[in-house]
Amino acid sequence: MQNKFFSAEKILPYVTRIAGMGGELCYLVEGTERALLIDGLCGVGSLKAFVRELTELPVMMAATHGHIDHVGAAWEYGELFIHPDDIALMYTPHHSGVEGRLGFACSPNPMGGEKRTTPTLRDVPAPRPVKTYPIYDGDVFDLGGVKLEVIAVPGHTQGTVVFLDRDARVVFSGDACNANTLLCLDGSTSIEEYQESLGHFKAYQDAFDVMYGGHGAIAVPKSIIDDGIAMCGRILAGTDEAVPTQSVDGGTAYLGSARGEKYLPACGGFCNIMYSRDTLHKRPHPVIKGEPNLYR
Repeated sequence: MQNKFFSAEKILPYVTRIAGMGGELCYLVEGTERALLIDGLCGVGSLKAFVRELTELPVMMAATHGHIDHVGAAWEYGELFIHPDDIALMYTPHHSGVEGRLGFACSPNPMGGEKRTTPTLRDVPAPRPVKTYPIYDGDVFDLGGVKLEVIAVPGHTQGTVVFLDRDARVVFSGDACNANTLLCLDGSTSIEEYQESLGHFKAYQDAFDVMYGGHGAIAVPKSIIDDGIAMCGRILAGTDEAVPTQSVDGGTAYLGSARGEKYLPACGGFCNIMYSRDTLHKRPHPVIKGEPNLYR
């Protein structure tokens, strides 16, 4: 199914992957009683209306993190499950503003498909106050016959989480760990903290086989966690390739490995990291903890 803004395909009997105009991806997971929309693209075109064509179930929306290409539909739904550490991030002008979201959708993207329309500002829902519900490591979404566990993986942002489906043996990972893991942005953690996060993520490795991320249609093997831990170790030891590059915000950054075929790290494996040299080690920041919740 597709319209001029979105395309959708089933990747599991109860999971639909939806692609936006900038190549960004989100996932509609349906149980017997309700559905969860994991991430919300960049917010160009009405994703809420498109999702309504895909399911008659009541839909909740949850974000893996607060970036522009993941929370766009929050401005339509008006309600969002998100880790508290990323709430302020999603409201910043860059991640909420209509001009930035339109620019993201219109920009060339090597992972994006053919653009079927040229959107204008009229196609971009304006930001508004969103009722946010906190999610933490260990929380569970029970959709009726389908359960999704929240795993906190701070790194790309302080509030990054992923969603584990034990029965299907898959994780919906957003941008938590991929071939271009950005740790050089405002709101990113240090390399040292990210390595610890991946160690926590690895504790769940026996429960799944592949990860479906926020960019790139190919499922990634769970071994990417080990690749990421090893890459962090090389960066902290100063033995990575440290390839100079430009961060998405225009500053100087470094890649742990040169890019090889299909954007994968030339050193092998699946995880590459873009980082800043002044954010290698831990910095103090507030930590909010809560008891696991069950959302029905």
